[in-house]
Amino acid sequence: MSSIADFTAQSLAGAPVALKDFAGKVLLIVNTASACGFTPQYEGLEQLQQDYAARGFSVLGFPCNQFGAQEPGDAAAIAGFCETNYRVTFPLFAKIDVNGAHAHPLYNFLKSEKSGLLGPAIKWNFTKFLVDRSGHVAGRFAPTTKPQSLRDKIEALL
Repeated sequence: MSSIADFTAQSLAGAPVALKDFAGKVLLIVNTASACGFTPQYEGLEQLQQDYAARGFSVLGFPCNQFGAQEPGDAAAIAGFCETNYRVTFPLFAKIDVNGAHAHPLYNFLKSEKSGLLGPAIKWNFTKFLVDRSGHVAGRFAPTTKPQSLRDKIEALL
């Protein structure tokens, strides 16, 4: 597989979503969690969604419970948390693994395209992958990278 358009993921509501549906868009793909020290980044991610969606941008959130069991809820709990606390409008997907034997194929692809400081494994929740309009990984950013600090990089791809 050569781009994220080759993958399918399950929506938070349980429906299959072909990522080719996002073809031609700049994407910020993020593994998220509701009980993490970085959870307030949902606010910045939603602001990016609001500011750039009309120009062909979307955040894609992938809840993950692999780091400190910080996403223990089911799909309804995740959706309720994100709506109530952060008014999230960007697509959220079903909870996945991002590392290990059961890692989602999309995340295996993302990690193979852009390794992190400590190798390919995802270090923690809120690791971010910036994807260009062709579906290729343009950048990988640590959990500590605040969403608003990515504005210049996003704008360069729009």
